Amino acid sequence: MNLRYFPRRARKLWQLFPVSVYRRGLKFGVAAAVEHVGAMRSMPAATVIDVGANIGQFSLMTRGIHPHAMIHAFEPLQAMADTYAKLFRDDKRVALHRYAAGSSASTSELNVSKQPDSSSMLPISDQQSTLFPGTEKAGVEQVRVERIDDVLNVAALAEPILVKLDVQGFELEALKGMPKVLERARWVYLEASFTSLYVGQPLGNEIVVWLNRNGFELTGVYNPSYSPEGTNVQTDLLFTRAAASG
Repeated sequence: MNLRYFPRRARKLWQLFPVSVYRRGLKFGVAAAVEHVGAMRSMPAATVIDVGANIGQFSLMTRGIHPHAMIHAFEPLQAMADTYAKLFRDDKRVALHRYAAGSSASTSELNVSKQPDSSSMLPISDQQSTLFPGTEKAGVEQVRVERIDDVLNVAALAEPILVKLDVQGFELEALKGMPKVLERARWVYLEASFTSLYVGQPLGNEIVVWLNRNGFELTGVYNPSYSPEGTNVQTDLLFTRAAASG
């Protein structure tokens, strides 16, 4: 074990153990993403669309905060989706969609990282592996890409709706495939980068401008990460539909 990370892991375990649903996740090797609890408590979502669900870290945290929310999860990597399915197999209010989310339907290669949660539809850059050692490309996996609007029955989604995205530089492409969802969504919560970790990825300012044009205002900033030089690398951004903000 790298002792440098032990205190952080210990703090996270201290947050997980008091909550029964989080303890159950640990049996499957899934640690709930409790770093997002503060943001999630501000969003009383009835429907959560978890894009880039991985093994269920965000969905599990959501279930602890909003036990009755309907969760639609999108995860294309087979091994990650298999773990997710096992974790939530008894939860009737979770639907797993084994697709990548994009602006058009296709079958494409997904670049698989040595750390699966750093995998991307975009090529992994040298900057990514420099700032986050151990995230180099390990292989590729053929995945199906779908527009979220084409997968979900958008009219049947209970409101208020939260769209969460963590798809390693492919966030804007995923957003472009869900205009009907965004018309009804109250919140968009996503990871944005301010340096190019994946080749061709839109950076945070471009995502902010795009969501502003589509009726969302930036209303929260969470969990920033920094380079050794002190520059902001990534941050979780919360957007609220302008008519519902304030």
